[in-house]
Amino acid sequence: MSLEIRVPQLPESVSDATLVAWRKQPGEAITRDENLADLETDKVVLEVPAPVNGVIKELRVAGGATVKSGDLLAIVEEGAAAPASPPVAPAAAPAAPSPAVAKPAAEPKLGPAAKRVAEELKVAPAALATAGKDGRASKADVIAAATAKPTPAPTPAVPTAPRTARAEQRVPMTRLRQRIAERLIQAQSSAALLTTFNEVDLSAIQQLRARYKDAFEKQHGVKLGFMGFFVRASIEALKKFPVINASVEGSDIVYHEYYDIGVAVSTERGLMVPVLRDADLLDFAGIERAIGSYAQKAREGSIALQDLTGGTFSITNGGVFGSLLSTPIVNAPQSAILGMHKTQERPMVVNGQVVARPMMYVAMTYDHRLIDGREAVQFLVAVKDCLEDPARLLLGL
Repeated sequence: MSLEIRVPQLPESVSDATLVAWRKQPGEAITRDENLADLETDKVVLEVPAPVNGVIKELRVAGGATVKSGDLLAIVEEGAAAPASPPVAPAAAPAAPSPAVAKPAAEPKLGPAAKRVAEELKVAPAALATAGKDGRASKADVIAAATAKPTPAPTPAVPTAPRTARAEQRVPMTRLRQRIAERLIQAQSSAALLTTFNEVDLSAIQQLRARYKDAFEKQHGVKLGFMGFFVRASIEALKKFPVINASVEGSDIVYHEYYDIGVAVSTERGLMVPVLRDADLLDFAGIERAIGSYAQKAREGSIALQDLTGGTFSITNGGVFGSLLSTPIVNAPQSAILGMHKTQERPMVVNGQVVARPMMYVAMTYDHRLIDGREAVQFLVAVKDCLEDPARLLLGL
């Protein structure tokens, strides 16, 4: 029985999608729930699952086409089997020729004097190229072989490839990349962005992780990473400075009394920011588990649109790529974003002594229309205090 494959219902805020690529071609077998095609929207890539087992009969839409909810994509034949390809007889392997065995050259014979000199000068008989008519090498032959310089092997000539024309390649932006570009430009043109910086000594967190990471993973089934500390520290600081968690809507300030924290994830298709809903209600294990799950879905392209919408504050970590310092861009309509960077040992003065400490520069970009410099600086200091003394996260200090 023939069945129609149609574009699934797109999210409310998405009007159309681009069919990026077909995963199956006509005549190929499919299994139920197997991904047949990728649909890219402004925010996320959706999969088109196979409804039944069968065979692709016909494709109605070419790759790169724009489609809407309900559009016909393909026809499949339920229960059919893919046509079997004719067996190919294996080609007979040619008989391998018998390798020729080279006859070793006879070594020159050495007289008593020549043999003694050869032993003293450590000259092997095989290295003697000159021999008399009877196959004997003289003392002079041995001395000549010892003083002769080896002839260097000729350096093979490296062929120089002819210079080709300076080519260029023009490819269209993906919808996701276009959307990212639009949002970044919108954020910079509609907000008064400013960045403040500080640095954090991560000694205490590193010691805590080293002490408890094995027990933590055994108990909760997830690794104890750095991001959980930064999320919890940000939440504690947001509670002290609620304006950082607010947003501007027209001429109003909207104070959010919940903490939905966006965590930026880099994928092959671009940057995505899945949101941890009510992150203040999650413990460390819950935060790490949620971040790991969202990151995997984002990289696989299976993350849902609702996972990327909303958010009251975001955290991005350029340190995973080696960034030492940066000025992150606010994820509108949020009012601030925290930037993490590479941890690097640097000399620091502690109690009058110069010691090496694992230091990280942190940056917070904020909307100056809403947030004053004093609040921004104090917020970042509060984050720093929580990270340098993790006990504050447990005591709510």
